[in-house]
Amino acid sequence: MPVQELKQVIVVNAELGLPKGKLAAQVAHAAVAAFLEASPKARSAWLSAGMPKVVLKAATAAALQALQANSESAGLPVALIQDAGRTVVSEGTVTCVGIGPATAAQIEPLTGELKLL
Repeated sequence: MPVQELKQVIVVNAELGLPKGKLAAQVAHAAVAAFLEASPKARSAWLSAGMPKVVLKAATAAALQALQANSESAGLPVALIQDAGRTVVSEGTVTCVGIGPATAAQIEPLTGELKLL
């Protein structure tokens, strides 16, 4: 797995319009949770590469759930984040999904059509 090709993608539920602080926390949850799903080799290589990541947006929670399912089917590390409901949104609200670290060639077929946040 070439180090320079590894990346992580976080996809945010754009329909929620989360405040900046809440959004940052949810993206952090997704980044850490997906990282923990990766193999030790992928984690080490990604850390050595400087932890490259991209944050994208999807229109709905259903789109994030589809990304999760497609990522799992592709064998990628993935984590769907559902909020605890303590602040801005209700408990169980799907806020974002983290995919990778994995190679760009593995992730891009799933996320290549999405726009940057």
